[in-house]
Amino acid sequence: MAKTTLIKISPVNMESRKNLGIRSGDTVVVWQKIQEKGKTRLQAFEGLVLARKHGNEAGATFTVRKVAGGVGVEKIFPLYSPIIDKIEITKRSKVRRAKLYHIREKAAKEIKRQMRHSTMVDIRTVSDIEETNKKEQAIKKNLEVEQKQKEAEVKNTKTEDIG
Repeated sequence: MAKTTLIKISPVNMESRKNLGIRSGDTVVVWQKIQEKGKTRLQAFEGLVLARKHGNEAGATFTVRKVAGGVGVEKIFPLYSPIIDKIEITKRSKVRRAKLYHIREKAAKEIKRQMRHSTMVDIRTVSDIEETNKKEQAIKKNLEVEQKQKEAEVKNTKTEDIG
């Protein structure tokens, strides 16, 4: 009989990641290894799992979404990637869909609903160039008005002299 030997393909403990059982609706913290200047540090990405694809095979992925600074950020992580240090499931939610892509629009709808109560306002600063142009135009108009008044006075005095 032939003896089977285990070949280590990946530095990741694939069995523990397979048994983790990540599914859509979970809130997870993914600790990612980041290389900077020869050093490695860990960075957490916490968010909601929108989708899990390709089952438990080697190319399995899961999509995590979080809102950072009012902007939705999504990352697709390979399940068995050696860049991922660890995955923590912090919360499990009961969901009725396998893929939660509708949450993207839900966030947009909530923002639109909040914007409904706001009013449109047109407030802006005036540039220096526009301000000087307006002042010059006002001065020109004042000079023209003054000249017309002087001409009218001259005509009035001429008609009084004649009469």
